Amino acid sequence: MHVRNWNILLWFGLAGVGCGGSQGDELSGEVTAQACPPGVASRVATILPPDSGGFAGELTNVQGTLFFVTSTFETGSVLWRSDGTEAGTVQVNVFPGPPGVYQPTNLVAVGNRLFFQTRTPETGMELWISDGTEGGTRLVKDITPGAADSVLEPAYELNGRLVFFRWVPVSANESRPELWRSDGTSAGTLRVRNFRDYTGLSYYKLKVGNALLFFFSEETGTTMWRTDGTLAGTTSVKRLDAGFTYVRNVSRPGETPLFILDDGPDHEVWKTNGTAEGTVRLDSFGRPVNLLGALGPYVYLTSVDSPETKRLRIDRLSLSGGGKTHITTLPNPYASDEYAYPAVRTAVVSGGDIYFSLVIQSDAPVARAVSLWATNGTAAGTRELFDNRYVEYGYRYPLFATGTGLVLFGGTPDEAGPAFPYFTRGSVATQGRLADVTSPDSFTRVGSRVFFTAYDATNERELWSVPATFSCPPGLTEARE
Repeated sequence: MHVRNWNILLWFGLAGVGCGGSQGDELSGEVTAQACPPGVASRVATILPPDSGGFAGELTNVQGTLFFVTSTFETGSVLWRSDGTEAGTVQVNVFPGPPGVYQPTNLVAVGNRLFFQTRTPETGMELWISDGTEGGTRLVKDITPGAADSVLEPAYELNGRLVFFRWVPVSANESRPELWRSDGTSAGTLRVRNFRDYTGLSYYKLKVGNALLFFFSEETGTTMWRTDGTLAGTTSVKRLDAGFTYVRNVSRPGETPLFILDDGPDHEVWKTNGTAEGTVRLDSFGRPVNLLGALGPYVYLTSVDSPETKRLRIDRLSLSGGGKTHITTLPNPYASDEYAYPAVRTAVVSGGDIYFSLVIQSDAPVARAVSLWATNGTAAGTRELFDNRYVEYGYRYPLFATGTGLVLFGGTPDEAGPAFPYFTRGSVATQGRLADVTSPDSFTRVGSRVFFTAYDATNERELWSVPATFSCPPGLTEARE
């Protein structure tokens, strides 16, 4: 029980998830018959010993090689690499110590190397790099000398280098940001710019072409900046507002670059190409809105229609600035509950549809309801695909577009769980269960396969994969006895 309790706490502290995802449930007596026959999804390697209560995740594609992290009480944390075979899944480096304290985080691929952040007693939390070998896994630079931590934001690949922000304390209650870059060497890891007069750096960033866009919100105004990783290329682009506003939301990588400004009663939707002329406000809403995704010439947004009905409203906005249109409003059978507000937690675009996880929130640690929906941008084409009755697992919201028309997700129609991996092609009639494993997570495509972690008969998270394209009959068959 001690190990399992630690496993749940580790998920809370490291993965930013709720409980339920760390349960290695027994499979007998559950609905285990599946649409895909055994072998379509296959276990790549056993990476955690039985009953170790460990963590496995942070799956990252580095030019066709998979990197990931495991952590247990006995071994501390381990950085792995895999070529998709059992023999080719090997430990790269061990970071001994309390689990989760030394765990590599914020894994970012730059060329054929992996950057990450991890902590050691000698250097504190700092930037590291790996070429996939033990000898090639090393500290890049002790930016904050000694055992003190460097406070580093998640990094970005930009023009073959790593670009990131570091926060430096200037008083007991205030820090200022610095822009840094790294080529993987100590000498080539240097401060690009010190923002002495700015403290209101937004968490949200946008990568547009060969530039990274970031935002400062100060009492004197809100401004968008850009950087190419050089001092000369780090400049203010445009003043967005004369006052203090929040950047509430940004579009996902690979989609039309958009962001939302929270300007008091108004939420403004902006489009940008990284230039002053190409950064324009499309429209504003007199209520909080969030980006759902873009399809063709439109972006779709969600909001709560009213505090009384608590329904999720979907609106369409022209990317050319041609105005907004109400598409549809989704039902909420729990609207009488005070805290039962709807929210979209994850969304992906696949083909001509946006797939999204709809959550009905509550005042409890778990949601009232979790379901998978898809929309093609019309009222008739907005449909519920899956009612995930196991709401504890719903806090993880794994949802992944394979790039081949298939979307993978996790869930179960059984309120008692466990959750299984499912596939869908956009309708109830074209989806089914993928494999007889539980609590899938960290879907990541490498080449022609999609990797993920899941519990199997070992009662531990192991590494699994499935072809990015596969043909399985839809639907579920009967439960076994």
